[in-house]
Amino acid sequence: MKITKSIILAVLVTLSSNACAVKQSEEASTKKEVDNYKSKHAALVDHIYTADPSAHVFNDKLYIYPSHDIDSGIPTNDNADHFAMRDYRVLSMEKVGGNVTEHGVALSIEDIPWAGRQLWAPDAATKNGKFYLYFPAKNKDDVFYLGVAISDSPTGPFKAQPEPIKGSFSIDPSVYEDDDGSHYIYFGGIWGGQLQRWENGKYTGKDNYPADNEPALRPRVAKLSDDMLSLDGDVKEIEILDKSGSPILHGDNDRRFFEAAWIHKVGATYYFSYSTGDTHKIVYATGDNPMGPFTYQGVVLNPVIGWTNHHSITEFDGKWYLFYHDSTLSGGKTHLRSVKMAELEHLPDGTIKTIDAYEQ
Repeated sequence: MKITKSIILAVLVTLSSNACAVKQSEEASTKKEVDNYKSKHAALVDHIYTADPSAHVFNDKLYIYPSHDIDSGIPTNDNADHFAMRDYRVLSMEKVGGNVTEHGVALSIEDIPWAGRQLWAPDAATKNGKFYLYFPAKNKDDVFYLGVAISDSPTGPFKAQPEPIKGSFSIDPSVYEDDDGSHYIYFGGIWGGQLQRWENGKYTGKDNYPADNEPALRPRVAKLSDDMLSLDGDVKEIEILDKSGSPILHGDNDRRFFEAAWIHKVGATYYFSYSTGDTHKIVYATGDNPMGPFTYQGVVLNPVIGWTNHHSITEFDGKWYLFYHDSTLSGGKTHLRSVKMAELEHLPDGTIKTIDAYEQ
């Protein structure tokens, strides 16, 4: 028995040493990556860490609704527990290149009755003089749902509704207002976002992914009711197809949906963009209906420093802009990110020119 315990102890020490070596190697690699690449774009603010920017123009002014990253001390894991954000801040600017104002706490997790932890990527919308902040949070049972909070100002403070939006689940809500005034909410994210744990509108508590040769898990969309606080009808799955009309497959990591759905429209074309997650790209597909289907077209943003890639796209003063984040300011710490922006170019054939955020 003593020999067995000694062997076990030796194995555990070896495994621990190997794990530390791997972690140190990853940290050294990240630092080298940060040192070797110069960012083309400055962080919009550098006194706090911000991520997952959702940008909108309200009353001719640009507002950005990001996550607020903090160093929680939680170890990195596949459940993304280290992304432990606890409040939201709002950024604004009068003109591109001008001063960026950070407006303080717009909503805190302590003021959301149903929330337990992790305020991830939010979005905002306006209607009839009111402003609505949509956000994901885990409830007291550690299940992600979407909530909504209301304010008379685009900068808050926002007052959260007492319960999550009925019928909602997973993460990364984004709200699009169409030309006729209808509002649509898009959401979903796999891995830590728990989309793979929902089947027929019910939470299973178990990860259930398709086989690599089967269609990928799909993002979700629903129309918002007139009150902006509830869903008008059933949640629908969004089809993302290749150019032959076949669904993008789960094993197609360079093109399949992972998280961070966003819609913008140019002319009659809807652009549905999203993150590919573990291949770290922002890609896009196009269609003629805000609820899809969408046909895959290409890459909007190449991978950035840090594991995540999350964005929004909006028009301001006659030009289109991409808002994104990276981890250069924190020296490559993937949970401490900073929001940036870059001009986005739609080419004459309707495609988007791919952006590379770095100079090597």
